[in-house]
Amino acid sequence: MGSQVHYLPLTPALFSILVFLFVGLIILIQLRILRYAYMKLGVGPGAALLLLFGSLIGSYFNIPITILPGQLVRSGEVVDFFGMQYVVPLVQQWPGTVLAVNVGGAVIPTLMSTYLVLRYQLWVKATIAVAAIAVIIHAMATPVHGLGIAVPVFAPVVVTAILAFLLSREYAAPLAYIGGSMGTLIGADLSNLDKISGLGAPVASIGGAGTFDGIFLTGILAVLLAGIVSPSRPKPAW
Repeated sequence: MGSQVHYLPLTPALFSILVFLFVGLIILIQLRILRYAYMKLGVGPGAALLLLFGSLIGSYFNIPITILPGQLVRSGEVVDFFGMQYVVPLVQQWPGTVLAVNVGGAVIPTLMSTYLVLRYQLWVKATIAVAAIAVIIHAMATPVHGLGIAVPVFAPVVVTAILAFLLSREYAAPLAYIGGSMGTLIGADLSNLDKISGLGAPVASIGGAGTFDGIFLTGILAVLLAGIVSPSRPKPAW
């Protein structure tokens, strides 16, 4: 299998759009338009850009966990779902569906969410946000042959924005990131693991194709919410 489990989750054209959004954020930071927003999120501008950059580049890498026996897998295709085009990697002599964890869409958001929960002690509100978003996203999640589980790209963003406003004005930014990323991972991928083996996907990546774009956009949303919504910088517990 080797390097065949690593691939861009989106077509080059759509992936370039995310790169464009990231470059746009860099320009805004350099102009200091959103510098204070990053501070309210709980990390400095450099760390925030590193977080988004790591998520973007990390989307290429998948960490294999196990192999699920299944039907003949599809290979080298592009799957259309709600206007988005996802890549099915080109594979040869494939044993089944490789269950993997995406670095950019699962590992980095999990680590960042854990940091934000601990820093601001958002145990109750974060739990409510993650649970509510997971239920909503689970209802929207769709098994897609050759791909795995997919969610409409803007669903996590819209749901997260509304819920973050309702739960806390001061902590809207960290709650948006925590709830959006963890709620999407749980509601779309983890709660649908039993449906993956019959989809003929060569690689079913948790946080990868089908859900990565929504998680990445949620990260950007958290930055914007920090600057637009929060009246003051959240008070860390430590």
